[in-house]
Amino acid sequence: MIHTIAIPPDAQMAPLMRGYAASVSARRRQMLLGAAIAILAFLLACIGAEVDPDKFWANLGNFGGYFYRISKLDTGSFAWTDPVEWYWGLGRWLRLLGETLLMAYLGTATGFVGGFLACFLCSRNLVARAWVRFTARRMLEFCRTVPDIVFAQIFVIAFGLGPLPGVLAIAIHTTGALGKLFSEVVESIDMKPVEGVAASGGTWVEQIRFGVLPQVLSNFASYGILRFEVNVRGATVLGFVGAGGIGEELLLAIRKFFYSDVSAILLLVAICVMVIDLASEHIRHRLLTIEGGKT
Repeated sequence: MIHTIAIPPDAQMAPLMRGYAASVSARRRQMLLGAAIAILAFLLACIGAEVDPDKFWANLGNFGGYFYRISKLDTGSFAWTDPVEWYWGLGRWLRLLGETLLMAYLGTATGFVGGFLACFLCSRNLVARAWVRFTARRMLEFCRTVPDIVFAQIFVIAFGLGPLPGVLAIAIHTTGALGKLFSEVVESIDMKPVEGVAASGGTWVEQIRFGVLPQVLSNFASYGILRFEVNVRGATVLGFVGAGGIGEELLLAIRKFFYSDVSAILLLVAICVMVIDLASEHIRHRLLTIEGGKT
C-alpha cells in the first residue's frame, strides 16, 4: 500500500516559517536579556561588596605561592620526599580527626532526630492547623538560617572550649536543614495509605507510623547520610572558634606558620572526606535502588 504525503504549497508554508522564525527570535532575545541582567547583577554585586578584580589578579600569584610554600619542609625539600618528617604528628592528628568525625556523627544523629520529629508538624498534608505549621517552619528556618559557626561561638562562651559546642552547633543546624528536606518528602507522598489507616480508626501517630514512614524512610536515610558528609567538613571549620577537633590544630599551624604541618593536616582531612564521600555515595545509591525496587 502506497502512502502519499501532502506537502503544503509555498503560500501556506511561508506564514508558518515566519511564525517559527519570530518565535525563535523572541526566545533568543529573552535569553540575551536574561544573560545581560545576570551580568549586570554580578557587576553591581562586585561593586557593592567592594570586590576589586585588579587586586585579585595582582595577588593571584601569592595564592599559588602559599601552596608552593606549604608543600616544602623546613629543610627546603618537598614534603613528600620525607613522609616521616612530614607526618611527625600523625598520632595526634588522627586522634583529633577522630574527634572531628565523632562531632559530626553526634551532631548529625541528634539533628536527624530533631528534623524527623519536626518535619511532620510542617507538612500541610498531615497537619490541618496553619498556626502549628507556621510555628514549626519558623523554628526550622531559625535553626538553619543562623550559621553553625555562630552557634558554635555562642556555645563556646556558654560551655567553654571543646567538642560539646561543636556538637550542639551541628545538631541545631542539621535539625533545620533536615527538617525542611524531610517535610518536602512527606508532602509528596501518596496519601491513600494514610487515608486507609485513618478510615480504620488509626490515630495521627499511627497514620504516620503505618501510612507515611514506609514511603519515606529510605529518602530520610539518604538525606541523613548526605548531611553527615556536609557536617564532617563543617566540624573541621568549627575548630577555628575553639569547638574542638582537627580544626584547632590546623588554625594553630596556620597562625604559627608551620607550613608543612598545614599541608599535612589539609591532606589528611581531604583524604578522610573523600573516603566518606565515596562510602556514603555507595550507601545512598543502594538505598535509592532498594526504594526503586519496591516501587
